[in-house]
Amino acid sequence: MTEAPSAVSVPRLRTPAPAPTPARLPEVPGVAFGGDYNPEQWDKATWDADYEAFDVARITTVTLGVFTWSLTQPAEDTFDFTALDEMVARAAAEGRSICLATGTGALSPWIARAYPDVTRVDFEGRRHRYGQRHNACWSSPNFRRLSACIAGRIAERYANHPNVVAWHIGNEYGGDGGACWCDLCAAEFRLWLQARYGTLEDLNEAWNTTFWSHRFTDWDEIVPPSALTEHWRGRGYTAFQGIALDYYRFSTDNAIAAFRAEKDAIRAHSDLPVTTNFMGFFQPLDYHRWASELDFASWDNYPPRADEPWRTALSHDLMRGIKDGAPFWLMEQTPTVTASRDVNPVRRPGVMRLWSWQAVAHGSDSVLFFQMRASRGACEMTHGAVLDHSGRLDTRAFREVAGLGAEIERLGTTVLGARTPARAALLVDWDSWWAVEMADGPNRLVRYLPTVLEWGRAFWEAGAQVDVVPVTADLSGYDVVAAPLLHLVKEGVVEALEAVAARGGTVLTGYLSGRVDEDDRRFLADVPGPLGALAGVRVAETDAAEPDVVNPVIFEGTAPDGAAPRTVDARLLFEVLVPEGAEVVARYGADFYAGEPAVTRRRVDGAHGSTGEVWYLGTELAQEGLAHVVRTALARHDLLGPYADVTGLELATRVAPSGTVVDFLLHHGGAPVTVALHAGGEDLLTGRTYAAGEQVTFAPTDVVVLRRD
Repeated sequence: MTEAPSAVSVPRLRTPAPAPTPARLPEVPGVAFGGDYNPEQWDKATWDADYEAFDVARITTVTLGVFTWSLTQPAEDTFDFTALDEMVARAAAEGRSICLATGTGALSPWIARAYPDVTRVDFEGRRHRYGQRHNACWSSPNFRRLSACIAGRIAERYANHPNVVAWHIGNEYGGDGGACWCDLCAAEFRLWLQARYGTLEDLNEAWNTTFWSHRFTDWDEIVPPSALTEHWRGRGYTAFQGIALDYYRFSTDNAIAAFRAEKDAIRAHSDLPVTTNFMGFFQPLDYHRWASELDFASWDNYPPRADEPWRTALSHDLMRGIKDGAPFWLMEQTPTVTASRDVNPVRRPGVMRLWSWQAVAHGSDSVLFFQMRASRGACEMTHGAVLDHSGRLDTRAFREVAGLGAEIERLGTTVLGARTPARAALLVDWDSWWAVEMADGPNRLVRYLPTVLEWGRAFWEAGAQVDVVPVTADLSGYDVVAAPLLHLVKEGVVEALEAVAARGGTVLTGYLSGRVDEDDRRFLADVPGPLGALAGVRVAETDAAEPDVVNPVIFEGTAPDGAAPRTVDARLLFEVLVPEGAEVVARYGADFYAGEPAVTRRRVDGAHGSTGEVWYLGTELAQEGLAHVVRTALARHDLLGPYADVTGLELATRVAPSGTVVDFLLHHGGAPVTVALHAGGEDLLTGRTYAAGEQVTFAPTDVVVLRRD
């Protein structure tokens, strides 16, 4: 065995994220089906028509009261639950389960007028007046007091209502970079920093403030980093990464504090599960830090493109990973179109059904829409809905929703609580996301999310079941662990990755990893810092180029068909690797470093005769090259899916608490495909029985939910 270089020490975590608490999901009779309903916008005759339509579509669940604060509290000392009482009573009379919101997703106008401190100051230093939706400062004591008050009042009133199954706090926490830059936030930020660092000496050391004469001698000298202070070209361009990184962290914790104030008010009256709806890979807020506060995760799925099914799959996997693999709720999706982009194409026939089943396949115990009836006015009046403005039941959207409702009804409780038996993990870290995209060099065109999605795509197309988890997760159950752009290295992460390799597993990492510590300071060691010993490499130089510059990367040996060595394109970032215990897998084909290593693999002698592997990718390989590496790693552990070579056909598996195995086969491709089924069983949607090996043709958007024999 070749000895690897000695390890580089990693500073202890100053503020480790709390571990996920055990998940508690709403008690519902099956996969929850329905969505956001706003009867406060309509007269009673419309309610009658709506519920008749809901019966046709087999709607079981409605989310009520998301934006009712101005109704339930029209003035500070006035509470009026007349409208909400009627909405809850009607839904209950119709037999629906209710996810009841606190209504605090947007301020009421009177609050902003009475307490100007509740409105935000933006990144450019402008105090906003009342308007829009994400308009509250989470540091405002008046906002926290008033939002907790209304949340407590609602919980007290409806805590024992038999149809209320969950509490929905706020709505899509975010807006304007997910932060505020007012004086109240400045004061809260200083307190947060004192708790994190203890002394100014430690803070100055962490932020490297001797650079540019920034050394602080009083806490009050510290102001939030903004366009008026450290940032020079938007939030991602800063003179001091340390303070900017900490403000991201603070903003997440500040949002959680506002959430917790409402949750605590609810807990005084009710122990029902509590959630708030996330937005997938949302850069401004670290969703992993919410894991201990939520009873169950939920999120709103609005894919930016229709031709990236792996992106949506990975977003579902991310939500599942927030609560340690427990099921989540799909809180919102559109039946037809969104209304937030410049161009909003309609979903093609069958796509809404396909994407709904994809959510269930990846761990959702609900399929919920925004919205149940289209709004008559304001910015979302063109947003898709189960019922359009005419209320017709013969629209394509309604027919598809009703058909899906019938299928979900047939599914029953089979997959409730079911988990994904993944043996591969994709590590995601918001700190690395923030840090790598604020780094001045070597190439700002290397972006965190597109990189993670491309790595995830390689796993998805290979048919592997994947958990998307934080870097601090327990990795003991995984055979393959991928950690792309692990730029910022936290305490314990290297040891966890070493343990994967030591027991025979495979670790994949690469360029721009191991560069900085938790305070965004460079490691005083060869790149990739503490990952160097793990990977068995040293980075001699890092080159960068525009996207149109290609450096071919040539893999050693021969291609599987016996032809010449496999050559793939590489772009943007080129690390020249020096093996120190690793073998060369691929070399650069151009520039002054032609012939130098670009991809390496270190073999690790593990316990009981096992051999682990650690791959290091020194460049951004084209998808073909990345897929080659990922599939090679998966094949070592027999984790390639049975349809890995079938374009667009996805297989996702859930295992119910009873032990029942359910396979979801979903065809995202544009042309029919015929395959031999990997297993036999019953299609829970049609009742048809299949035999293992049977030839089955999948048309585009086809779905089979196979309960295995």
